[in-house]
Amino acid sequence: MIRTSPKLFIFMCSVSGVLCCGCKMDKKQKLKGLEKYDTIKEQQLTEGNRGYFLNQAQVFSSDNRWIVFDNRNDDTQIIKNGSIGMVNVNTREIRNVYTATDKNEFGPGVGAAVFNPKTNEVVFIHGLANADSVRPYTFTRRTAVSVAPFETSKPVRLDARDISPPFTPGALRGGTHAYSISGDGQWISFTYNDGLMAELAKTDATIKDLRTIGVMVPSKPVRVSDDDTFENFDGERFATVVATVTEFPRAGSDEMSKAYEEGWIGTEGYLNAKGEVQNKALAFLGDVRDGTSQTITEVFVADLPDPLIDAKDIPHISGTESTRPEPPAGVHQRRLTRTQDRKFPGVQGPRQWIRSLPDGSLIFFPMKDDTGMVQIFAISPNGGALRQMTENDFSLETSFSIDPKGNYLAYGYHQDVYLTAIKTGNTKKISPERDYKSGELSNINWSNDGKILAYNRKVTATKESYYQIFLINLK
Repeated sequence: MIRTSPKLFIFMCSVSGVLCCGCKMDKKQKLKGLEKYDTIKEQQLTEGNRGYFLNQAQVFSSDNRWIVFDNRNDDTQIIKNGSIGMVNVNTREIRNVYTATDKNEFGPGVGAAVFNPKTNEVVFIHGLANADSVRPYTFTRRTAVSVAPFETSKPVRLDARDISPPFTPGALRGGTHAYSISGDGQWISFTYNDGLMAELAKTDATIKDLRTIGVMVPSKPVRVSDDDTFENFDGERFATVVATVTEFPRAGSDEMSKAYEEGWIGTEGYLNAKGEVQNKALAFLGDVRDGTSQTITEVFVADLPDPLIDAKDIPHISGTESTRPEPPAGVHQRRLTRTQDRKFPGVQGPRQWIRSLPDGSLIFFPMKDDTGMVQIFAISPNGGALRQMTENDFSLETSFSIDPKGNYLAYGYHQDVYLTAIKTGNTKKISPERDYKSGELSNINWSNDGKILAYNRKVTATKESYYQIFLINLK
């Protein structure tokens, strides 16, 4: 299934710092360097008549012994899920991490759990506690909660919420989700929908509910005046948006109407064009309008100052009753890709959060090649030419993941797991033949030591099918 076209395949290998060239290769050459994966076995880690749903990244504990999950059996139905658990990769022991109280058909809803790579704190989405038919779980009504499962089961709310003016600096006015933790375990990124703007949008055509991204940083707890409605509450971290969005981007400009699917650049940042270390930065997707006013998705970067907040930021980061919160003044937002002139412009393919090499020197994302196949491309965080990292004769069908050493891409096609060596472009299907009925391969995760791949498959049991966790041991 691997393309063997004569097209010259050239890209800069940022890991080794040398130019890697390959020309027409037969199947045997394409598999060179991947022979060690010829006898891979797949292990089903969970079973039973319930879902064990993985987040798309950061599901392994720091020692790689535990995998965190939620019990959804439908990716879109966090509203119906009330529990977070974890499973031991060696013993298959399952432990409860958190169970929501007062669960009903409208929420509160919990899900999308991740492990902090340094502290083993579990962070996950939690809908508001007052969920009911009038105020159900939704994009603007959720927050981040953490639990330290090896120490205590006590939940801790991370981002404060304040929808009553005057707004509290460091608190938000809507809902956060899709948490990603920086390599040092200190900062947490998220996507965000502002509740006040969503309400205004119902009666004002000039205002829209726009998704953007933000960051939570360690701080003194953010205290919010409590009005007993469960709409406003305290948080242990200081939170702020870090991307600027606008309702009506100008055609051909770098203005965007949506910022989303962010990822940290490097485990310790990256080297900028001046050769200086940028310690904290996020790459993310942004929806812009091309010269003909068509919406296309491009890659952006937000370089973040450290510390993130300065006293002069306080007046505008909280927003007003008629304006959305704005990023701190020290955030530098810039557009990285300009693909409007390609045959198939813009980022395309399955839903994908931005990934980068551990040293931050390359950022990866899916796009269509000139034949219309969804491939994995890369670009330096400092800009420059696009680099095509896969040359398959099939389209990527799942999100992809990069191993902790920056050697391999892992992704799925036709329910099989594939690896591509980043340095050479060589690709191999590594999942063995299956003797069971399954579908919906998704959420491929590398362990922190790069020795295990974990992912979901939906496996048929009796008349129903359920998301189960599978492992491939790459030792």
